[in-house]
Amino acid sequence: MKSGLRRTVLTIFLTVGFAIAAHAYGPLGHEIVGAIADERLANTPTAAKIRALLDGLTLEKAAVIADEIKGWDKKSPDDPRSFHYSAHRNIDRQLRDFWRANPPTPSINPGAPSHHWFHYTDVPVAPAQRYRDGRAGRSKWDVVHMIPFCIQVLQGRVPEQNERKITKPVALILLAHYVADIHQPLHVGAEYFDQQGRVVDPDKDKSALGDEGGNTFTLELSDEPPRRRGIHKKKLHGFWDYDAVNALFPQVPGMLRKDELQALIEPHKRQLVHEMATHEPNSWRMPPDVAVEGYTEMWADEILPIALEAHARLEFTDVHPQQEEDRIVAAGEAVEKPHSDQMNYRGWATGVVRQELHKAGWRLADLLEKICN
Repeated sequence: MKSGLRRTVLTIFLTVGFAIAAHAYGPLGHEIVGAIADERLANTPTAAKIRALLDGLTLEKAAVIADEIKGWDKKSPDDPRSFHYSAHRNIDRQLRDFWRANPPTPSINPGAPSHHWFHYTDVPVAPAQRYRDGRAGRSKWDVVHMIPFCIQVLQGRVPEQNERKITKPVALILLAHYVADIHQPLHVGAEYFDQQGRVVDPDKDKSALGDEGGNTFTLELSDEPPRRRGIHKKKLHGFWDYDAVNALFPQVPGMLRKDELQALIEPHKRQLVHEMATHEPNSWRMPPDVAVEGYTEMWADEILPIALEAHARLEFTDVHPQQEEDRIVAAGEAVEKPHSDQMNYRGWATGVVRQELHKAGWRLADLLEKICN
């Protein structure tokens, strides 16, 4: 997920424009969550502390950085051709230290976790379960654990000179991103298959292969025209990162270059952000007796049934083992099933994404109010 969470985004606030790989709700979804939090916190003491920590960057811009630095993975941040956050030199230095302490592959820094792992967890959706009910797909480096780690850095309970090189500015940048990640269903739930392509419980079948949150399955939807020769099939995970977010803006034509699409979406994004920031979402609050470090497990448990439905609405065919770099995964095709509620997959997923981005923005603002005061 998260191998390449894997797209291209043009950064707009660096000194030089360049294309880099991005993942998880795509930059647009992350910007929406950060912008909601910016508006919720505007003109508060918390906003002033955030502005100081981020050297003037907004949460909207900070929210995409954890994916942007994946652009260092091929050349490393020390390569003369690599990009830098030149207008924010202290943050740039801290981000490069963070990347080196958590490089994409263990060969660069043996024993260190990859920063890619911090964005997701792969809890099995079948059988239905809570995060704490099993072991498969979880790790101490997954998003459920990394959000509390960042919280503790910001609270001063973990020193900034920690082994992961997560300083307070870096912790804030990561939180702005990870809170959105954990509200993306396929960043939390995954399906597992045996060698014959049957769905299995990986806690019982240790040879089970996962779909890595839909990253290894292509997606066929009922509302799409037949695919022309030479057009690559989209991935299930990528659909949730991009298509379902872009579908929030039906007034914007889809067949445009990315820079044109961004320019046309921008005013509609501002309108949507304001609407979401000024209207309270349903069921976003956490129980008052739960400490902030306990929020992430509750958020994961809340979205797991949605991850289950995201798989249950599809039929998985041609399931087979596939080599992916240092691991073997399950790969194949996911085809939309007819559904009794008469809502197609795209319409259902778009509604889910709207709801989850809305909640994530309010939860990010609430979390920062509680830990930055």
